[in-house]
Amino acid sequence: MSEVSREKIELALDKVTDPHLNTSLLAAKVLQDVEIDGTSVSFTLCMPYPCAHWASSLKEMVSAALSEHAGISGASITVTHKIIPHSVQQGVKRLENVKNIIAVASGKGGVGKSTTSVNLALALASEGATVGLLDADIYGPSQPRMMGLSGQPESTDGKSLEPMENYGVQTMSIGFLIDEETPMIWRGPMVTQALEQLLNDTNWRDLDYLIIDLPPGTGDTQLTLAQKVPVSGAVIVTTPQDIALLDARKGLKMFEKVEVPILGIVENMSTHVCSQCGHEEHIFGEGGGQTMATEAGIDLLGSLPLEMGIRLQADSGKPTVVAEPNGRTAEAYREIGRRAAARLSRQAKDYSAKFPNIVIQNT
Repeated sequence: MSEVSREKIELALDKVTDPHLNTSLLAAKVLQDVEIDGTSVSFTLCMPYPCAHWASSLKEMVSAALSEHAGISGASITVTHKIIPHSVQQGVKRLENVKNIIAVASGKGGVGKSTTSVNLALALASEGATVGLLDADIYGPSQPRMMGLSGQPESTDGKSLEPMENYGVQTMSIGFLIDEETPMIWRGPMVTQALEQLLNDTNWRDLDYLIIDLPPGTGDTQLTLAQKVPVSGAVIVTTPQDIALLDARKGLKMFEKVEVPILGIVENMSTHVCSQCGHEEHIFGEGGGQTMATEAGIDLLGSLPLEMGIRLQADSGKPTVVAEPNGRTAEAYREIGRRAAARLSRQAKDYSAKFPNIVIQNT
């Protein structure tokens, strides 16, 4: 083995492109804690997004690069992550104890937005992040059932609510406070006020990410939320169907107008998988999500199949990511989660916590 140096390690890392960040590990500045003792070398890769399930593959890529480009073998590599807050809309104050809010939206209902939201939250949690889930669909709250939660949240002070928790995800929904079969006959301002209270009066506990499952559409409620809620990024859910893509574009334009970065598009129901023979068929069309992403200059985070199991698992309170963690669909959700978090890590950082509060006193 040739002489080991930090420069050789950096040379090898420059040859490894992280598929989620779309940049080399050297450019991503993830190298930490380099220790060299003769021919023995150890270091840490501190990734800016949660990647517990990706860590072993990343180690293999780096080990291969070290061997090929630096003549280094047997290096001890530790993969960890650190999530930092990112900037939000101008004039909107960031939430305490919540580093990043990711809004999951769709232009129309029925495209699987809530199922995608819950599985995205669970996927990020399984990758090692601390995650919360806010069900912002006042008229059709579905997250209590999908998360397998029932009962009412506790309030220790009579003013704020403790989030309900299952599968390691902190959850809040209007569905916890009303009967499941009670219709919400509210006008827009009442809905907006209720959502702001659910968001601000919940005692979220040190969240890396808060996933907000927005109501479908681009009306007054969605626009007000996009303007008042401190969102770091948005994910648009669509199906390949032309009419769904048309409405998804409206949702995309809405976030652009309020200066919320679009992290990417999720194409749901991209193929139908037959439960009997496994045959795949593009019953809602093909390639629509990719076309839309290309036209808008954003990323297609991933495509998900139309499978009976996804619906059954969500309805039973045990979504796919926890029901079949080793399955292909659960890995697809985790890949979408890693890509979304990686895209967010490349947005502008929030430095407000570094500035002191100025207090003027009469002396």
